[in-house]
Amino acid sequence: MTDHQEIALDWMSGDQTPPPSAELRPEVPHPARMYDYYLGGKDNFPADRAAADQVLALSPLVRISARANRAFLQRAVRTLAELGVRQFLDIGTGIPSAGNTHEIAQAVDPAAKVAYLDNDPIVLVHGRALLADAQQGSVSVLQADLRKPEAILADPAVRDLLDLRQPVALQLFAILHFIDDADDPYAIVRTLVDALPSGSYLALSHATGDFVDPAEAEKGPAVYKSATAQLSMRTRSQVLRFFDGLDLLEPGLVTAPLWRPDQEPQDTDAEVAIWAGVGRKP
Repeated sequence: MTDHQEIALDWMSGDQTPPPSAELRPEVPHPARMYDYYLGGKDNFPADRAAADQVLALSPLVRISARANRAFLQRAVRTLAELGVRQFLDIGTGIPSAGNTHEIAQAVDPAAKVAYLDNDPIVLVHGRALLADAQQGSVSVLQADLRKPEAILADPAVRDLLDLRQPVALQLFAILHFIDDADDPYAIVRTLVDALPSGSYLALSHATGDFVDPAEAEKGPAVYKSATAQLSMRTRSQVLRFFDGLDLLEPGLVTAPLWRPDQEPQDTDAEVAIWAGVGRKP
């Protein structure tokens, strides 16, 4: 264990501000830690909170969208587990919160396996701490960059845990909007999906500016330019392209609260700025 991991694990046992570290870059806002702040978590630094507050000042609905996205993740994982999926590849997992993928999936079948991947050191520290509560050998937390899908697919740790000859749920929740067009996010998703067998699924959510004035839609991404990843919001038609060649489960591509909700939808749910969907590979 590195020094920064030991310090971070000590911090996790208390309720103080997270420890500074050169690797964690506490002076630079990070999307995963900003997202944790939106969800009401404490695993963030002052720079993250300041940037997140700028976004919230532009649109208080961002916090609602973050929570709706988290709830969508849980419903999607439960749905896929109930459909018989027993392998989950969760890329860009973010800082753990209540109702993580392995907790939902293993509540349906304790034998379910989950590979969590993220490129943020603080996410890895928290994720690995979760292993104490997970079934040994059924969950792994790995460092990876979504922009290098071939490396993910070839990672021995991924292949040791998941059998890519059997159906896999590929999860890309609230991560693709941090992939610039220059990095060709469609090719990234296609590479990952093409490597999975028939009967696999793609579950994703993506930020959008479809429900705000175009001028206002540019202000949120401007804040993220100071962070470690830029924000590329996409329209519904652009998000739908990620599902090319897949069969969308009902109700299709909808705002996150409207994807198989557990309770009666609210009037504002149709304009939550997160598109969400699940598609099956034929």
